[in-house]
Amino acid sequence: MSTPAPHYLAPDLTGTPQSGDLKALIATYLEPKQVEQVLSAYDFGARAHEGQKRLSGEPYIYHPLAVARILAEMRMDAQSLMAALLHDVIEDTPTAKEQIAKRFGAEVAELVDGVSKLTQIKFETRAEAQAENFRKMLLAMVRDIRVIMVKLADRLHNMRTASALPPDKRRRVARETLEIYAPIANRLGMNTLRIELEDLGFAALHPLRYRVLIEAVKKARGNRKEIVRKIGNAIKRRLREEGLEGEALGREKHVYSIYRKMLNYYRTQGKKLSFTEITDVYGFRIIVDTVDACYRVLGAVHNLYKPVPGKFKDYIAIPKANGYQSLHTTLFGPYGVPIEVQIRTRDMDRMSEAGIAAHWLYKSKEASSSAEQRAHEWLRGLLEMQMNAGNSLEFLESVKIDLFPDEVYVFTPKGKIMQLPRGATAVDFAYAVHSDVGNACVAAKIERRLAPLSTPLSNGQSVEIITSKHAHPNPAWLNFVVTAKARATIRQYLKNLKRDESVELGRRLLDQTLRAFSTSLDKVPKKRVQALLTELKLNSLEQLLEEIGLGNRPAVLAARHLAPEDASAKPSAHAPLAIKGTEGMVVSYAKCCHPIPGDPVIGFVSAGRGIVIHTETCKNVAEFRSRPEKWIDVQWEPGVTGEFSVEMRVEVANQRGVLASVAAVIAEQGANVENVGIEEHDGMYTAINFLIAVHDRKHLANIMRRIRSLPVVVRIARVKS
Repeated sequence: MSTPAPHYLAPDLTGTPQSGDLKALIATYLEPKQVEQVLSAYDFGARAHEGQKRLSGEPYIYHPLAVARILAEMRMDAQSLMAALLHDVIEDTPTAKEQIAKRFGAEVAELVDGVSKLTQIKFETRAEAQAENFRKMLLAMVRDIRVIMVKLADRLHNMRTASALPPDKRRRVARETLEIYAPIANRLGMNTLRIELEDLGFAALHPLRYRVLIEAVKKARGNRKEIVRKIGNAIKRRLREEGLEGEALGREKHVYSIYRKMLNYYRTQGKKLSFTEITDVYGFRIIVDTVDACYRVLGAVHNLYKPVPGKFKDYIAIPKANGYQSLHTTLFGPYGVPIEVQIRTRDMDRMSEAGIAAHWLYKSKEASSSAEQRAHEWLRGLLEMQMNAGNSLEFLESVKIDLFPDEVYVFTPKGKIMQLPRGATAVDFAYAVHSDVGNACVAAKIERRLAPLSTPLSNGQSVEIITSKHAHPNPAWLNFVVTAKARATIRQYLKNLKRDESVELGRRLLDQTLRAFSTSLDKVPKKRVQALLTELKLNSLEQLLEEIGLGNRPAVLAARHLAPEDASAKPSAHAPLAIKGTEGMVVSYAKCCHPIPGDPVIGFVSAGRGIVIHTETCKNVAEFRSRPEKWIDVQWEPGVTGEFSVEMRVEVANQRGVLASVAAVIAEQGANVENVGIEEHDGMYTAINFLIAVHDRKHLANIMRRIRSLPVVVRIARVKS
């Protein structure tokens, strides 16, 4: 690093209202040489931003100063402070990353670059730009956690000064803060910063609601003080009687948490929760020296006031995802008011407020090792999600899902605790163990009993996943999984699977068409193939086959380019494409007519979906006759395997248990009922529509013959369209 230049006469470093006395603050914990490096970064930033002003009218350098001040209060290291002072120079000035690296080192340059937005790339939509910038920042954060510390401090100061923004931009920034940055602060255990981000975001997004709640809190505060004082004195007196030393502090809910609680109650219960019902809950935090004392204090307060059943949570034995530890209990207090009590050690209290920043704030690796480890585990998960996401918007959606967990704790068969979001299923659990376990799972045992994979998990359950090396993810799982990792991994598998299947189908379609020209794909010269790929601007033959298989490009046009110049198509050479039933997602079966093996069928090439199979008598076939180029001759391959959906209508006498009787016959014949619809004609007769899975027409005929023999059945018929 080069010798710092004399300090540039920028706005006073010690006098700005935003930054306070930054120089004096950092001198209390940094070495003199490090202080000089930070001042040098300030000079560089002030020169780079010279002449620039914020929307509020103040010199632009005031903002980086304020960001550095926020980080200095966390006792962040010199590199973080330098990055804070320089965090906008790449984005908003002609300064290049290489200049910062040369002057202040590669570490600082990487931090600044990680926080900078992608300004040189043009995006089609604001949402796409936001998502791609977010992806860039998180990938930089995986390499160095300090990137997000600088970004959170940057966002905090921007929210403190948000009143200068135009209303629409202020609301957009506030929504982004509440949806992304406050939850990230929570995930990293930075509680103090999270609370301020939430309240500032709420004030900017819903100013009227914020003012109403603030006024209500102020009015209620006076009435609460006496009750809080009496309860606090009673708790302190009981601790002294038990020979326990500790602080008992009354605590208030912050404004956004009150609003969110009222909103959630309305969404779940369908009725409003009044402000007084929330503020009637009194909160206390008891801070002691040791973990043993935490549990002794718990016994003491349970003897003082009766505990509310089911409201005790031990986050010391099982910490939250962000490393938070504490004992939580709710008591029946005096005057009929509930009391929420948190009991924790001093180290736990520091961790709950500072989270990942505790490492820098208290210079204690022990204090923050748990939070750091959990943060890095989360970051590794983000990296895996990013690799599986199809695009930036999908990645941002996955991260948002991941940032709002309401945890449940379950156990592996070996007793290891796994933490999952509320509503997580056995499939989510399988993917939390490992992606390969999720991809291969076929069944689950919950509390040693077989249960459906879609079963939501509850606290304390033991879960065992049964796998098979021949199994693979089911697209239906996307309907019930809740974790971002499970969703992203399933999507990625299905994308790859669909690509492989479409390439294989495309090869079959192209070969079938080339047979009409008395040739095949293997016989076509490579030069001819390459010429076609160049003309179509495709990178490989596989890409061409995928396009054909997905129905995006007609096989006949490709065949005409690849066939010998003197060749002409022979109509007799057009053999129908054989349907095996194992083509996967690129061959689907129309829901309008439900074709099954044995039915005369025809294929319709649908862009993006491949081939959709219809029966020849389907009404929709007549509608599509005007597009003959989209139709393809198909036939069932002999010995086709698999299960195919078919609909039948059964009219029965209206008697008790009739549905169960018909369903039992279907099950006896080895078929599965996928859906049931009931239409009551009158008091005497009912029509039941069954959607069942069968092997072929013969299998269906056997089922219908057996159902027809039931005394309660009046009429039965297959629904063909």
